Amino acid sequence: MTLVLLGLLIFLVGVSPDLIGMDRSPVVGFVQVGVWLTGLALLLLGAYLTIRVIRNGRQHTLWADVGVRLIATGYVVAAAASLADFIGIGSHTLPGLVFGHLQVSGLVLGVLVSLVGVVLFWPRAAAPSEAGAPVPAAS
Repeated sequence: MTLVLLGLLIFLVGVSPDLIGMDRSPVVGFVQVGVWLTGLALLLLGAYLTIRVIRNGRQHTLWADVGVRLIATGYVVAAAASLADFIGIGSHTLPGLVFGHLQVSGLVLGVLVSLVGVVLFWPRAAAPSEAGAPVPAAS
């Protein structure tokens, strides 16, 4: 859980560096994008590890497997949208990079997809047969 909070703090500092008095430029730079992607990665890794502990050896369902993949897919979408101009798939070029509306939408979409993955990975209530209820004997 500490990793989740640390990741959230780093993500928020990356998105809004003026929180700690570090906003020195009107544009979004490579270091700033790297900071918020690092924070997002730590946040998602911490969420995955926390839920894995909560699952405590339960059998992985199809929903859980889909959830893990959605967590990773959401991060890839967020990273691709954030780094679009730097890797050459964006509409702006150096030195006048602008973090545009499509990039913001891609970052938000990636975070939301990861959030859906976390919700799907979360363990459901135990079925009656798993909770210690007697299983009818076969005759």
